[in-house]
Amino acid sequence: MTPTRTGYQGIVATVPVTIPYVRYSIHSAHWWLGKALGAMVRDAGVAKHDIDGLCVSSFTLAPDTAVGLTQHLGMSPRWLDHIPMGGASGVIALRRAARAVQAGDAGIVACVAGDTNHVDSFRHTVSQFSRFAQDAVYPYGAGGPNASFALLTKNYMRQTGATREDFGKLCVAQRDNALRFAHALMKKPLSLRQYLDARQITDPIHLFDCVMPCAGADAFLVMREEKAQALKLPFVRILSTIERHNAWAEDPMQFRGGWTMDRDAFYEHAGVGPGDIDFMQAYDDYPVINMMQIEDLGFCEKGAAPQFVRDHTFTIDGSFPFNTNGGQLSVGQAGAAGGYLGMVEAMRQLTDSAGATQVAKADIGLVSGFGMINYDRGICTAAALLARSAA
Repeated sequence: MTPTRTGYQGIVATVPVTIPYVRYSIHSAHWWLGKALGAMVRDAGVAKHDIDGLCVSSFTLAPDTAVGLTQHLGMSPRWLDHIPMGGASGVIALRRAARAVQAGDAGIVACVAGDTNHVDSFRHTVSQFSRFAQDAVYPYGAGGPNASFALLTKNYMRQTGATREDFGKLCVAQRDNALRFAHALMKKPLSLRQYLDARQITDPIHLFDCVMPCAGADAFLVMREEKAQALKLPFVRILSTIERHNAWAEDPMQFRGGWTMDRDAFYEHAGVGPGDIDFMQAYDDYPVINMMQIEDLGFCEKGAAPQFVRDHTFTIDGSFPFNTNGGQLSVGQAGAAGGYLGMVEAMRQLTDSAGATQVAKADIGLVSGFGMINYDRGICTAAALLARSAA
């Protein structure tokens, strides 16, 4: 019997921060994470010592963990979490932080993710990504996400009839959104013809299917609603969250994610359904995972995402606004910060601070995370439903 879940009443997320991404950086991950913390302190109007909880996600922080970072930043939190879960990290940080504040273990929690990107750091990260990568993939020449997602994409196309044009439509729409987002690294329009004609990377993956590694950081604060009100900070409410790890291990190859295990409880806990969602921010290192999330989170039947893509525009001012800042495919992937990119954008949407990417009448948003790819599957999935403040 599944126990009854406690809601998140009175706990809010606020002060979304993005430290503008750059393609390469000589700075350390510590520098990027510190810049994000400094920006939150300034934007929130609090002192650094007022932040007594800290969630950290980073691939290039090693050999430090969140513990070492506290010394580097001159902090002494009474609650600390290190979340090495890649694209699921943003939602999972929100979950952990909200429960810590709710339990009284911390008053203000800073959730911070960031990575640097030296000229050769991505190759090093890929080669050391996991024990599985070190022992079973990288030595055989299949290291890195391109080969894994080519495998997943080909399998998905075979099972659903999805075409490169379908994937391209998502990529083109996201680029259109990114052209309105100041921090996007991709500054040029993308046509479907350019997408289709781009050079092949690993069949059926081509250039614009692949996320571009970069350096940057994203962050937000979690606190009680009355604290946010006292600080005069705009905030968003947390309606529901889920996470699941190593789901459907019996599947020969990943065709569904852990969202399917908890989806009904996810919406029931929030008191809303897929039809109530005004926009979706999905983890998007490759377009195939976008389609998987659209299906697994209930916006269409399993295997029907190709038709769903054909039926919608995905642009900010069109039907089913999706990755409204352009997502990682057009903004860039700043390591673990990629798992926060959709979260901070959703918070901006729901506080009317998204600027040129603002979706009209956005009241409820869904943020979905996916992380830690191991050859033929990602083993971390998470999602959050966020809502505009009632005030």
